[in-house]
Amino acid sequence: MSERASESSIQQGSLSIVNARVFDGVSDELIDGPVHVVDGRITEVGPGASATADRVIDARGGTVLPGLIDAHFHAYGIGLDLLGIESRSLSYVALAGARRLARALARGFTTVRDVAGGDAGLAAAIDEGLLPSPRYLYTGPALSQTGGHGDARSADSDMCGCHAHMNEVVDGVDALRHAVRDRFRRGAHAIKIMASGGVVSLTDPIRIPQYSAEEISAVTEEAARRGSYVAAHAYSPEAIRHAVDNGVRSVEHGNLLDAETAASMAAHGAYLVPTLITYDAMNRRGAEVGLSAVGQAKNQEVLDSGRAAVELARAAGVRIGFGTDLMGVLEDEQLGGLRIQTEVEGVARALQAATSVNADLLGRPDLGRVQGGCVADLLVVDGDPFADPSLLWAPARPPSVITAGVVVGGPAHES
Repeated sequence: MSERASESSIQQGSLSIVNARVFDGVSDELIDGPVHVVDGRITEVGPGASATADRVIDARGGTVLPGLIDAHFHAYGIGLDLLGIESRSLSYVALAGARRLARALARGFTTVRDVAGGDAGLAAAIDEGLLPSPRYLYTGPALSQTGGHGDARSADSDMCGCHAHMNEVVDGVDALRHAVRDRFRRGAHAIKIMASGGVVSLTDPIRIPQYSAEEISAVTEEAARRGSYVAAHAYSPEAIRHAVDNGVRSVEHGNLLDAETAASMAAHGAYLVPTLITYDAMNRRGAEVGLSAVGQAKNQEVLDSGRAAVELARAAGVRIGFGTDLMGVLEDEQLGGLRIQTEVEGVARALQAATSVNADLLGRPDLGRVQGGCVADLLVVDGDPFADPSLLWAPARPPSVITAGVVVGGPAHES
């Protein structure tokens, strides 16, 4: 479902999930079920609930969770060759992206934020039910300066990728204002900028801040006027400070964060969206996916520091979300992101990051929670993930997946 998900996709009537414990998205421990849903929204949770339902799912002692939210997803990230992606026709990229979205939904991600790609056409197809997909919030192509992370050209190339499926090179305040306004015209949820170098790009040192203060401020001012926000790709302390000082709300990656910069993020109310799994996966599978020698060296620089960045952010009081940033065949590591974040922060905080914290980041407090009034995007897993966290990333069988009260996947036992 897109952000403008059609009401026709909501299951009219009532649903109860019984014989279940519940992770509500916020608490540090499980609470008792059942969970009652009416017309796609949660109405009651807990043993005091007295509702009777048209349909009943027996969780058989399992656990109900909010649907997972991946706040750093790339539907159009069909490979690690950025120039290759921009050289393909949009019809091919969108069809390949549709399959990536369907597989994410089957894993239990009921919402994704696409922070470099997506467009009104893909969102409309999801909205009309033409393809199975998580709730889909997109930024359109990320904005990059010439020679920045989104500029896919090598130093000795004057070729143009011809398209701007994932990234668009835009320089200057006036041009950026126009680009931001046009993205919102087309239905973008938020705006993504590249504020430092990146792993897979070829000509940009990873630590140097990108875009001027005036350019970033122009982007964030335009987004704020639309009641939205800006997400920034940024690794180094200097790039992160440059971004948040100029109005960025969501820092993506942040692997080289230091304590002083973490304190600045907290003071500005900025979120950190770590993407720990992508560096782990590229470290193990870089040769398989054709990661360049330049990319391998950059990945090694940020691999070990990513976990420490999360710890520094937590100590400073920064709100920490969850993202994966997996390109190409590495998408099959998506649930592994929960494993790594659990290793760093524990089960409760990792689950909170991937549910209620991400929902707050998106400005959708009706997602990411199993509470009255919230959208009934839910998972049912076999067992207690607090006792056996591997249920989250290596279940014996896939979870039952429910979106807006509709069972869309998994072995739900409905009567």
